[in-house]
Amino acid sequence: MLKISNSVELGDWEIELNPIRAQGAGGQNVNKVASAIHLRFDIQRSSLPPFYKERLLALGDQRISQDGVVIIKAQRFRTQEQNREDALERLRELIREAVKQRKVRKPTRPTRGSQRRRVDAKTRKGRTKALRGKVKP
Repeated sequence: MLKISNSVELGDWEIELNPIRAQGAGGQNVNKVASAIHLRFDIQRSSLPPFYKERLLALGDQRISQDGVVIIKAQRFRTQEQNREDALERLRELIREAVKQRKVRKPTRPTRGSQRRRVDAKTRKGRTKALRGKVKP
């Protein structure tokens, strides 16, 4: 059971975890031990609420395929169990980030003082530049 929030949980049957061999340095150990974890989670077939599914599918994340399958490869640690926990935690964070409410930006206008300071700075800079490079023959 993967607990996402107080009311949302994912069953073990919804998450496919496959051990694979890790890439990179590690000597003989990396060639003979399948310590990395390949996690697959199908958003459409999951028991997530429809709101969660919509938000996840709308994300522009590279870990979500065109078919709506989340694919996470965890190989940060040397042991398979640590990589399994890491993959599940990354899935949990991805789902939580997708459903987090974003603050709506309220458009504001610059104050009169800031506008005046900006224009004054521009005129000062212009005067400085006007003095450059005027060579009289």
